Amino acid sequence: MARRGLLLILSSPSGAGKTTLARRLVGWDPTIRFSVSATTRPPRPGEADGREYHFRSREAFAAMVAAGAMLEHAEVFGHRYGSPRAPVEEAIHDGRDTLFDIDWQGGQQIRQAMRDDVVSVFILPPSMAELERRLRARAQDSDEVIARRMAKSRDEISHWAEYDYVLVNDDLDLAFAALTTILRAERMRRDRQPHLTEFVRGLDAEFAAR
Repeated sequence: MARRGLLLILSSPSGAGKTTLARRLVGWDPTIRFSVSATTRPPRPGEADGREYHFRSREAFAAMVAAGAMLEHAEVFGHRYGSPRAPVEEAIHDGRDTLFDIDWQGGQQIRQAMRDDVVSVFILPPSMAELERRLRARAQDSDEVIARRMAKSRDEISHWAEYDYVLVNDDLDLAFAALTTILRAERMRRDRQPHLTEFVRGLDAEFAAR
């Protein structure tokens, strides 16, 4: 029986494993689609419209916001970013799940817009020392950038209680197993299986005809 799709929000401080878990989840179930954001920044070499981002002018982006066509939006370093509503609603109707790899502010806006269809998961590091170790192990950022990321992580972690589920990513395999368990259970919720009512009526009719 067809079910209603859901919106899975993953949030965490940088280095806690959110992006790795998101990619593993899509590999585990390729029917899950990443939400493709719209942005006003110009495409970088190798980027394609509709794949990495939906590239829009500031005027077109503003028009989408005014029309209520964005689930969430924000301005970052002079460019606007947002999640278009139409593809997400289409996926819900078709029984497909959409994955959002976003911060707590974007997650909050999406929950306000699509509350009944949202499942939110916050990923915590096992310790702040381990979080810093992971950031340094990437060998991508300077000491100054790492210090800024660590300072920001404290604010992000303070929003953990706003989420439906919280996972401590001490072991990636265990965290991933817990995440798939959450998704399996949420997919089976009665209110995400709209055809159950008709199915049960059929059982009742079958019994009455005996």
